[in-house]
Amino acid sequence: MKNLREIILNRRTVKPDRFSDQVIDDAVIEEIIEQANWAPTHGFTEPWRFVVYTGAGKQKLIDFLVKYDAQENGENEVRAKKIAERIEKSSHVLGIGVKRGDNPKIPFIEEELAVAMAVQNIWLSLSQYGLGGYWSTGKVAFSDSFRDFLGLGSDDKSLGLFYMGVPAYGGLPGKRITDGRSKTTWVNK
Repeated sequence: MKNLREIILNRRTVKPDRFSDQVIDDAVIEEIIEQANWAPTHGFTEPWRFVVYTGAGKQKLIDFLVKYDAQENGENEVRAKKIAERIEKSSHVLGIGVKRGDNPKIPFIEEELAVAMAVQNIWLSLSQYGLGGYWSTGKVAFSDSFRDFLGLGSDDKSLGLFYMGVPAYGGLPGKRITDGRSKTTWVNK
């Protein structure tokens, strides 16, 4: 098992066009989701919700997204093909949602941030397994239509899709514009 520093420094966004056709075992996806489930959360609300699309189930996601895109932007075969290819190239696609907790003292933004931490756990877990992932948002990601498609309630929110697959070729180089020190202020007096 890689050490945490190595996993963090080597984590990369890997988009579906860089995935091989290899399918990830469902047991690995279940383990990755369980690792996501251990993200920090105020008041143990555990607000993350995931819907896994794989195998023939991916066609339901394609149908929804192509229909949504046509309603929003007009029918376009090129966009429809791109939507389908991205999903078909992925081993698994997660719909990501945030379910509002019952504690009124916890602001909704804290629930969203907890989901983001769960997604980071997914990304780090994928990296540990040598797998790739990509979190996609955009207009549809935050729409009521997508929230409803995922089966979330009216007080909940959808936060996009996370595409997962086996990278077809070697890792991507890492890049940061500046180091952490340039983004940090120390107050010690």
